[in-house]
Amino acid sequence: MKFVDEATIDVAAGDGGNGCASFRHEKYKEFGGPDGGDGGRGGHVFAVADASLNTLVDFRFTRRFEAHRGEHGKGSDMFGVKGDDIVLKMPVGTIIADAETGEVLHELLQPGEQVTIAKGGDGGFGNMHYKSSTNRAPRQKTPGWPGEKRTLKLELKVLADVGLLGMPNAGKSTLIAAISNARPKIADYPFTTLHPNLGVVRVAPEKSFVVADVPGLIEGASEGAGLGHQFLRHLQRTRLLLHIVDVAPFDEGVDPVAQAKAIVAELKKFDQKLYDKPRWLVLNKLDMVPAEEREARVKDIVKRLRYKGPLFEISALTREGCELLVQKIYQHVAQVHQSQQEPVEVDPRFAAGADPL
Repeated sequence: MKFVDEATIDVAAGDGGNGCASFRHEKYKEFGGPDGGDGGRGGHVFAVADASLNTLVDFRFTRRFEAHRGEHGKGSDMFGVKGDDIVLKMPVGTIIADAETGEVLHELLQPGEQVTIAKGGDGGFGNMHYKSSTNRAPRQKTPGWPGEKRTLKLELKVLADVGLLGMPNAGKSTLIAAISNARPKIADYPFTTLHPNLGVVRVAPEKSFVVADVPGLIEGASEGAGLGHQFLRHLQRTRLLLHIVDVAPFDEGVDPVAQAKAIVAELKKFDQKLYDKPRWLVLNKLDMVPAEEREARVKDIVKRLRYKGPLFEISALTREGCELLVQKIYQHVAQVHQSQQEPVEVDPRFAAGADPL
């Protein structure tokens, strides 16, 4: 399935039904009085977070969604039926913003979370609504209120606990394939990854975390160079960044330290909050370095980077060091998740596994 993380849609809630002006007419009953009912409410447009979706491709070709209008009021005290609501399923992590002003209206952060993105118009009043002791035969009625109409911009930021960061061919895809259930494309040329890949890492029964692999970054990514700029935002919701550095680059003369510094600089240019996230250094492809040279090369890279945080030496290809990395990641993610967890109101109709329709 093609990965689509942006879409623009038009939504229109239903108009309210008109009120009715009517009088009771029955044999042998004169002065029956007003009996015109109110119009029905127009249908709402809802958005619900569906955990089974991972792209906005459903909104790429179908862009207009209209709810039904309310039924008009009728005589004999009959109120109009409300219009049918419509529910738009969106991936968890979708940001819903007003396309004209850019104002963020909602963020769908939990499976089953439901929000109203267009409110249906109220029904008009029938003449029975206006009867009083001084107005025994009112002929007033009101039309239904129009439903809300909006043009919305949808933007998907994937929800992952851990984001993999690094130059093209640093081994990010190999790592996510080694530790999770993701099966990304792996090849020996740059920009093998063209869209984000999500993988679930199982540490133990009922213990897991989600890791995201985005296209490799190059210098100038924050300004649109390469593929990274388009997908950098997918790292903004992660709790931890793993900076994957290739300690044995294929091209001679390539300096891993210079590449690592360039990546960090791009993060800072793109988003200061993203730059401030916890970031661990993961030195990959140690299997490509002779055993007697590994220690010296690792010390040289760490010294030149002036790095003092958590350091991991791995080979994603042979899975050397990956188990320790996974355990440490889970401990960190579990601790952060526990401290930041907030309750979210979830409509039971849209809970995980339920069919809202």
